[in-house]
Amino acid sequence: MIESLPRREREAFEVLCRLEEATTGAVRVAMSGDLSDSAVRTLLARLEAKQLVGRRSAEDGFVYRPMQRPQALAAGALRRTVDTFFAGSAVSAATALLGLTQKLKPEELEALERAIEQARERGS
Repeated sequence: MIESLPRREREAFEVLCRLEEATTGAVRVAMSGDLSDSAVRTLLARLEAKQLVGRRSAEDGFVYRPMQRPQALAAGALRRTVDTFFAGSAVSAATALLGLTQKLKPEELEALERAIEQARERGS
């Protein structure tokens, strides 16, 4: 569903996923281009009507958040990216991701090693 959203709705939704929750003003600041608060409220209302976004009242207006956990959304988005740009190859995608960083922190290297070991144990 997310990939079929119009560009601006998708951008607003991605901002909310990144921030986890935000006011209209915070979403506006994080989006590209020069949008009014009214335009952002309209985008968020459309997302709410599609049940992708929820809101709650706060002192300074409404605070919006994605209805699904961002981690679950990220897994689906990553699967689509791997299928689209890396012909379904997790190895090619991982190699490309590792090439984006100059240096990994020791704890990041350990996490990668654990993930590789878990994949071996699963027989992947």
